[in-house]
Amino acid sequence: MSQTTKVPLLAAETAHMTMLAKWRKAMDLVGPGPLEPHFEDAALAMSALKPVQGLWADLGSGAGFPGVALAARHPELTVHWVESRQRRVAFLKRVIGPLSNAKIMHQRSESLTDGAYIGLVSRAYKPPEGVFEDARRLLAPGGHVALMRAAPDVEAPPDFEMFHVEHYTLSDGRNRCLLQLRALR
Repeated sequence: MSQTTKVPLLAAETAHMTMLAKWRKAMDLVGPGPLEPHFEDAALAMSALKPVQGLWADLGSGAGFPGVALAARHPELTVHWVESRQRRVAFLKRVIGPLSNAKIMHQRSESLTDGAYIGLVSRAYKPPEGVFEDARRLLAPGGHVALMRAAPDVEAPPDFEMFHVEHYTLSDGRNRCLLQLRALR
């Protein structure tokens, strides 16, 4: 399935964009260039996500991608934004606002509780092999991993199965995809 239509930003995402535009340079949150593709990417990917209800983590939340979109678009989930860098945590504290289903976890993924999560999302946290390594420890049995990628260039390790790939194109013409995998244990 391919998604090419634009997804309108929700109120929390619009507030996030306003805050990021104000703080991006002072806090070194994102590189140069327009902000819109970051938001469009997160909104399209998280709209395509087929989450299992429960506790999810956005590993390496950084500037809030895709954690803000995950919490805003799936209010039935509880979402931990996991970030170890103090400056980025300070920014996320400004963004969390009305998202009562989100919580900022100022810590490294290695210190998260084993088996606590039903799902993990990753945009640029680690290479896929590192995400799978963390997922083996952090996911409850049958938990999900959602990877945002430029291409579906990831093979499922033997202990995971790929169950959905969503292709979408950003308005700037870049192709992206969301890979969804399930732990087989």
